[in-house]
Amino acid sequence: MDIANQSRALPEIKPAKRTRQQQEARIGLLFLAPWLIGFVLLKALPILAALIFSLTDFKMLSPETTKFVGLENYIRFFGDSVAGASLFGSLGYFLLTVPLEMVVALLLAAVFTSDRLKNKRLSQTLIFMTAIIPSTSIFFIFLGSLQYAERLIFTPMGLPPIQGFGLLLPFMALWSIGPGFLIMYSAMESVPREIYEAARVDGAGPIARFVYITLPMISPAIFFTLVINLTGAFGGSVLLDRGYILSFSLSPMESYINDTMFNEADLGYASALAWVTFAVMMALTIFLFRSAKRWVYFPEEDEANEI
Repeated sequence: MDIANQSRALPEIKPAKRTRQQQEARIGLLFLAPWLIGFVLLKALPILAALIFSLTDFKMLSPETTKFVGLENYIRFFGDSVAGASLFGSLGYFLLTVPLEMVVALLLAAVFTSDRLKNKRLSQTLIFMTAIIPSTSIFFIFLGSLQYAERLIFTPMGLPPIQGFGLLLPFMALWSIGPGFLIMYSAMESVPREIYEAARVDGAGPIARFVYITLPMISPAIFFTLVINLTGAFGGSVLLDRGYILSFSLSPMESYINDTMFNEADLGYASALAWVTFAVMMALTIFLFRSAKRWVYFPEEDEANEI
């Protein structure tokens, strides 16, 4: 009889547990609500609106004449030599700046993992501040300092002036290494010290340990940083979901999109250009994910194979 009563009491416990889970889910959604609302209103809707505009000939100065043109804007892209050159220019910008940024972030992370380095906290904070302070404002301060030095030093001594804008590309790339540096540093700190000790006992030097242990172990972090930098190299307003502080961008394709949208007021074609750029970026991202099986080390897969 007691056993029967206990079996009847079991179903009464389950609804209480389910109610608690529902309450926790509601609290979680409540905390996520500001981000979800912002994502829908400020991200998802502008992106979908850009897709709709790309199928029209929407002119911002004469919206009343808008009509549906289908894929005409996308066909126009294949005959636009400026758009093609801008797209290849963005690919070149990616191939130039991203390796530079990742190599410097990787070397800095390797230095900061050394036990001989002191005041790591302060140095890490200073490096990450580059991700908070706008690189454009710092560059113009730097450019003004060069002009001031030119008047006081270079001109009186008869030296040639420094072309500050020639340093813009590497300066902007290196200024934004903060997040990549932290990702690399955290990945290096998570590598088990026992592996380094075993390699040191076997006679492996610092370079051999870095190449054959550190790089394979942090390859997931390198892969993640590569994908994030790929997105940034093609420009922040690639889907017209945000603006840009200047009338130009270091990404040629982004500059051409902004020029088409604001100077020519051709929002329809600009939206089509943004979606073409997005398609190219997604193709490159898929290629990176496919190639990751060959050079990225995932410990979870090894554990699954052992099981």
